[in-house]
Amino acid sequence: MYTEKRAKTQLNTSVNETVHTENISLNRQVYQRLKLALSLGLRRQILFAICDDLNSRNRIAARLHSTLAYPVEKVLYQRANAGELMTPAYPRLVTLRLNVNDPNPIAQINQWLANYPPPIVGESTNNPGRPLPIPAFQIVGVEMLTKEPVAVQRLFLNYLRLGEQQLFGQESSRFLESSLLFWVSRPWLSAIQQSAPKFWHCRTGVFVFAGEPTPTVDNRGHGEGFADSHRSERENSQDLGFDEEKISQEIKHTNKPDFPGTANADLITQIPEKSPIESPQVNNNQNLPSLSHINQELQNLVKATLNTDDNGQTQQILWEIEQLHIQQAKGEELAIAYQNLGNFYRLQIEQGQPTLENLMIAILAYQEAVSHDESSPQLPDILNDLGTLYWMLHRIPEDKEEAKIYIQQGIDFYKLALKLITGDSQPETYARIQNNLGTAYGDLARFAEAVENWNFAVVAYHEAIRYRQEEIEPLKYAACQNNLGTAYWHLGQYNEPVENLTKAIAAYKLAAVHYQPTDEPLKYGMIQNNIGTAYWNLSQYEQPMENLQLAIQVYREALKYRTAVDVPHAYAATQNNLGIAYWHLGNQPQTTKEDQEKLIKLCINAYQEAVNTAHLFSNLNLSFDLWMTHNNLGLAHYHLVTDISFNGDKKLLSQHLESALENHLQALSGFGKQTENYQTTISHIVSIIRTFHNELGIQGQSLGLSKLPGHLLPDILPKL
Repeated sequence: MYTEKRAKTQLNTSVNETVHTENISLNRQVYQRLKLALSLGLRRQILFAICDDLNSRNRIAARLHSTLAYPVEKVLYQRANAGELMTPAYPRLVTLRLNVNDPNPIAQINQWLANYPPPIVGESTNNPGRPLPIPAFQIVGVEMLTKEPVAVQRLFLNYLRLGEQQLFGQESSRFLESSLLFWVSRPWLSAIQQSAPKFWHCRTGVFVFAGEPTPTVDNRGHGEGFADSHRSERENSQDLGFDEEKISQEIKHTNKPDFPGTANADLITQIPEKSPIESPQVNNNQNLPSLSHINQELQNLVKATLNTDDNGQTQQILWEIEQLHIQQAKGEELAIAYQNLGNFYRLQIEQGQPTLENLMIAILAYQEAVSHDESSPQLPDILNDLGTLYWMLHRIPEDKEEAKIYIQQGIDFYKLALKLITGDSQPETYARIQNNLGTAYGDLARFAEAVENWNFAVVAYHEAIRYRQEEIEPLKYAACQNNLGTAYWHLGQYNEPVENLTKAIAAYKLAAVHYQPTDEPLKYGMIQNNIGTAYWNLSQYEQPMENLQLAIQVYREALKYRTAVDVPHAYAATQNNLGIAYWHLGNQPQTTKEDQEKLIKLCINAYQEAVNTAHLFSNLNLSFDLWMTHNNLGLAHYHLVTDISFNGDKKLLSQHLESALENHLQALSGFGKQTENYQTTISHIVSIIRTFHNELGIQGQSLGLSKLPGHLLPDILPKL
């Protein structure tokens, strides 16, 4: 049972579920996220919008309806013959007022679908066509139950409890083919959490709007500003994403070699020339002129991004679009103008400004371009751009569910683009989109169904490689082989490790052929690091001596090009990897004591380089756990003088013990006191102090204790 206290805690657990209590700008951000969640057209979403101010609720819900109910979506449906495709006016979002006489939202939705079943589009003599998607539904009027008897209120909550079984049982209702949004006040949210906890648990997003509570007024006989849910009008479609070189950060592995992710190549279309329309002189400080034909939301987003260094280009593009609308220009001309706007903001994104506003404007502009010219030869490229914009969008929210939705939407657009072309007709575009699709599947694997999505990534990369001509596009071919190797490496972490890691190494080596160290030193070093990590992983399953030696060999080759000067974060990561490989090789049963001592010393040198570089460049975005590396370095120093036949004098022994202690203390500063790592490190420190005493007597113990911070003594002394 959900209590009110628990509900408040959960509302602060994600970006979607952050309570916004103050200004309008925060409400705008919440609205943008809610609109995106609805516009994605995903199945099995149960969303809650929390708003105590009924006037604000009515405005926001009406805006959602007018924006999302009737977008132009003709491009989403395949057609065998352009003249035979019909797209009837059918909403993507339906607004229903809860029937307080029988407050069963599921029954209301099913009744609506029975009255207005999805029409069939693309039907012809040889094609049965397909139904349009089931719309999303937003339910308003829950607050009116407050004026009803307690029995009616309980009936509503009971319907939700029954609905949970109905929605996720074998006999699921049709409306879960899309999304369901409940508008509720905070008191009703608390009631749902406590009385229908399973239904609440099934939620996929909570959006909290600021506003003071307003009295509940029975205005069922008066309009609320909602459009008729089956009216033949349409707004521009709102959602939908570009392509960039996606070089992901190196993946963290505690106590394992660090591993770089995919490198996705390709930038797409150049910005088309603007239409030859005579435009006014627009200065940077001028407000946007009256643009009655352009979607208001797009205008508002553009206004929020205007600055003084774009020479008025944005205003000029918008003015040109407005003039084309006034002149009732052809769809092709309008599409080019909107694509210009999208390309302008895509350029800002490419230049390092991937803000939510810039991404949204590019998305809206490209979607407008699609809606005005669905037969454009650039349509696959635009859809590819839309897919990548959504792929980029997933990196903004902290909420995993929200990020997952954006990645899935990007995948949907990549797949849609691939339906419009073949590898034989447009090999370059087809390969680029397949490559991007593979990268998106790889990112989706971080959130759900890792094995399945990495398998999808492998299939997509193989398709891309089929149409990447090695002789003509060697670097793009190499990037795709690197991506394929990464996908196989990840699969090897879940099943069939020997087979998948062997395939990963083979793909990496094919990529390395085309990254000449003289021309592409950083990418060559990255590939060598990848190969080394795959060999290290393979050594855990077969031929450990041979594979560890191969890993060390290629790590050392990588370090020739991943230097501390050019790429300090990559240099530190590879040194950390090299230290791990030396450690494992030094502790193989076949390794002699003499070789073990040499390898542990090399391990210490590599770890020391990694931590020195990390501390020298304090702003590095490290891809490995620096504190674990300090711990590993401390263990290596300790191992050298205790587990190996150490022949050094007492001074050298003391130096190694002091170094071990210093590194464990460094590690301790990075661990929370209640964590397992903290307690393990305390145990290491206790062992070192004991060894000081055993090897160097009371004087040695005093030396060790003198290096401990005073606040640690109560933890250490009782354990000696």
